[in-house]
Amino acid sequence: MHAQEKSINDFWIVGINYRKSEASVRGKYAINNEQSTRIFAMASEMGLRQLFILSTCNRTEIYGVAENPIQLMELICSQSEGNLETFAKMAYVKNGAEAVEHLFSVGAGLDSQILGDYEILGQIKLAAKAAKEQGFICPFMERLLNSVLQSSKAVKTHTSLSGGTVSVSFAAVQYIKEHISEIADKKILLAGTGKIGRNTCKNLVDYLDTRNITLVNRTAEKAAALAEEMQLSYKPVENMNEEVASADIILVATNSQEPTILAKDLEGEGAKLIIDLSVPCNVELAAQSLPNVSFVNVDQLSKIKDETLQMRQGEVPKAVAIIKEHVAEFMEWCDMRKHVPILKEVKCKLQELHANAGFAFQDANNFKSEHPEEKIQKVINTLALKIRRNNTAGCHFIEAINEFIA
Repeated sequence: MHAQEKSINDFWIVGINYRKSEASVRGKYAINNEQSTRIFAMASEMGLRQLFILSTCNRTEIYGVAENPIQLMELICSQSEGNLETFAKMAYVKNGAEAVEHLFSVGAGLDSQILGDYEILGQIKLAAKAAKEQGFICPFMERLLNSVLQSSKAVKTHTSLSGGTVSVSFAAVQYIKEHISEIADKKILLAGTGKIGRNTCKNLVDYLDTRNITLVNRTAEKAAALAEEMQLSYKPVENMNEEVASADIILVATNSQEPTILAKDLEGEGAKLIIDLSVPCNVELAAQSLPNVSFVNVDQLSKIKDETLQMRQGEVPKAVAIIKEHVAEFMEWCDMRKHVPILKEVKCKLQELHANAGFAFQDANNFKSEHPEEKIQKVINTLALKIRRNNTAGCHFIEAINEFIA
C-alpha cells in the first residue's frame, strides 16, 4: 500500500448535501477549479497524498486518505466562504467500508437530489481528472474510482434507475411548461454554457419547441459553438445586462462565486421567471424578491414528482444489489492488498533459493517444460489464491517454498 495508507480505515469522506442544507448554505462551501487547486497545494503541505473533491449543485464532498476527518474539513473550509463550525454541524463523516459504499451510491445516482440523475457520473470523472492532474490519485483511489464507474454503468445498463428524462436541467424545462403559457412568444436567456448549461439548452430546444433562445457565456467561443450547433443566437458577456432586461425567462447556470444576475438590471422591467441552477446562487438576493420576479432554485426544482420518478423508485432494489456486488469485489481487492508485502517477500526468497548454487532446481523434472521464473510466478499465484480463500498468510509460507522445490 501507499506509504500514507495503512488500511482502508484511513479512507474518509466528509461532506454536506441537499439533505441537511439549503442551496444558499451549500453555496458557501462550493469549490471551483481555482479553489480546488489551492486545496491540493495545502493538502500536499499537510502530507496528504490521496484525495479528490466533488462539488456539484447539491453536494460538496472531499474523499481522501487521512489520519482523521478534521484534516479534510479544514481543507474545504480554508478555501470556501463558510466556516468550519457550521460545516461540522451539517457534515456527514464516513470511514472505511462505509465511505466506499457512499461513493458507489453517489456514482449510481441513488444519493442524487433527483433520484437516478446520471449527470453525477460525469461530475465524478471531472473531479477524478482534476485530482489526477495534481498527482493525488494513487493506486487505491484509482481502483476505487474505476470500480465506481463500472458499477454505475452496470446500474444504468441493467436497471431503469436513470430511465425517462428527469434531471435538474429537465426539471427546469418542466417547470417552465407548467407555469408559462404561450412559450413560443417568450424570449429565453440562458446564462452559462458549461455542462449543466449545455444540457439545459438541449432540453429547452427538445421539449419547449422554441428557438427564441439567446446564449451568454463568459467564454464567447463556447456560447457561439453551442448556438451554431442548436441554431440559436448568442451574445457576448458584455451584453448580459441588456439581455437580462429584455428576457421573459432567464435560466442561470454560470457557477460564479459572485452573483451574475443583479437587481439593478431587473428593476422596472416586465415580469420575469428566473431559474437558478447554480450553487452558489448566482442571482443576487435583492433580485430574488423583486415584485416582477418569480424565482426558483435547484432545491425547489428537485421536488418534482411524476411517473418517471415513481418508476425509478421501483428500480432501487436492483441497483442496490448490483452495487453490493461491485463493493464486495472492491473490498476483496483491498483485503488482498494487505498481503502484497508477504507475497513479495516469498517471491524474493524463492528467487534467492534459485540463485543459490546449492539448489539445482533447473535439473528438476518439473522445470523441463518451464522457466524457473515462470514456476516462481505460478507458486506466488497459488499462494495468493490460498491466502484469499483461507485468509491466513503465514501458514502458507513454508508450503510455497516446498511447492517450489518439489
